[in-house]
Amino acid sequence: MKLQTIKVACSNCNMRELCMPVGLSNDELDRIDDLVTARRKVKRGDVLFHSGEQFTNLFAIRTGFFKTCINSEDGRGQVTGFQMAGEIVGLDGIVNDTHTCDAVALEDAEVCVMPFDRIEEISREVNSLQRHVHKIMSREIVREHGVILLLGSMRAEERLAAFLLNLVQRLHARGFSQSELILRMSREEIGSYLGMKIETVSRTFSKFVEENIVEVKQRHVRILNTDALKDIVNPKACD
Repeated sequence: MKLQTIKVACSNCNMRELCMPVGLSNDELDRIDDLVTARRKVKRGDVLFHSGEQFTNLFAIRTGFFKTCINSEDGRGQVTGFQMAGEIVGLDGIVNDTHTCDAVALEDAEVCVMPFDRIEEISREVNSLQRHVHKIMSREIVREHGVILLLGSMRAEERLAAFLLNLVQRLHARGFSQSELILRMSREEIGSYLGMKIETVSRTFSKFVEENIVEVKQRHVRILNTDALKDIVNPKACD
């Protein structure tokens, strides 16, 4: 995996509003531009970082999709999240200076490499960057709580509906359709993340198709009834 040591300007990146603070002065923007030391291309199926690897960088996803996963004691892989352009991966390594999961590219991707010691240094000068890093970390905590709730108390239909709504919402923030998406992950990976068997994932998709909630053609999903998905996640109380 080659590291491209090219000058990367955050101020000119179309993902900047998603992964960097907004409303910065020109001087602050110049300092932020010093954050990114390189861009790294990651081929589909390649690992960006491994569990147990020393933590030195955070990575802002510029293009592409990733999954994070851990290996259980019996050797089975467990998907812990899916990340897309404009999001940050590598936060798991901050606590003990060691990564606790693998980050695997689900399609050809490109990331911006941000050394964490440089983030800490610039954060002392640019307060909004420090607040932004705290927000990102807080968002991860909230996301993990959401996953625990998802796995602990929801039925299969609720889990898949919540997953699709979350995915399309995040994609819409990046300028994509509110109702159509291409799943970069397999049914098996979705099942691993949602705590469902692959057969249950397929059966639940089929149920949504039969009820005219979604239209599915291989990995292409079109949401026909967003309100129905929302009602599955948060059922309306009967009068």
